[in-house]
Amino acid sequence: MSYSHRDLAVEQKEACQKAKQVTEICKQLSIMLDPIDWQRDGMRASVTVNTLEISDLFNLSRQDNASILRRVRIKLLEHAALETVHAQPGCKALVWSPVDVVQPQAFASLWIITLETYERVTIAEYIRNGQRVYEPYDYPRNDQRLFAELFGPVHTGEYQLGETVSIEEHGNTYTGEIVYILPPSKAYTNHTHPSRGRHLILGKAHANDSASRYLVDCRDGFPHIVNQWQISSESSESKD
Repeated sequence: MSYSHRDLAVEQKEACQKAKQVTEICKQLSIMLDPIDWQRDGMRASVTVNTLEISDLFNLSRQDNASILRRVRIKLLEHAALETVHAQPGCKALVWSPVDVVQPQAFASLWIITLETYERVTIAEYIRNGQRVYEPYDYPRNDQRLFAELFGPVHTGEYQLGETVSIEEHGNTYTGEIVYILPPSKAYTNHTHPSRGRHLILGKAHANDSASRYLVDCRDGFPHIVNQWQISSESSESKD
């Protein structure tokens, strides 16, 4: 959309309406926007939260509620993660991974943010006084009671607690210790057909929708949450 100078009054009227609509939607989502300067910039006015730019009014006003929440979240999660590690200017996030936990929790959601430096930062989203707040999530390392509170009772799997394994995640290989075992992911149990390949574990073929998941502590932050097909170990290779 572009406007000529003759259309300035029309644009400002639309910008005023869209600014009010976006602000109200965000309020319903527990997001407090900074004042939108639609009088000066019209539909290209910046939409910010605590001075952090989210989008311009034109683009954000075309999104539905879920998309607006997603845009705000990824910006604020990235900002919180970068501040936590005192990242160099220009550093960005590569992966936003929500952690599927049992509810209720003290936080609204839990995320692992992987930066382009491959640092992993755990950020919790809270709703306080009607506003979303993003803070580093501190936890006692390898606390079995905490894991039970977050993920429910420990499950059983082909691999055992305390076993050292290698995992593949986001194109990288890590080595760590299994510190907790989770049930299969709902995302897989709802699938009719398991994804092809990646299910030869310990010399046995397993459908991805029936295999356990694991917390693997690679000493780089919150344990990696991986599916069984992402794991390999010397013991499994020797059995192939």
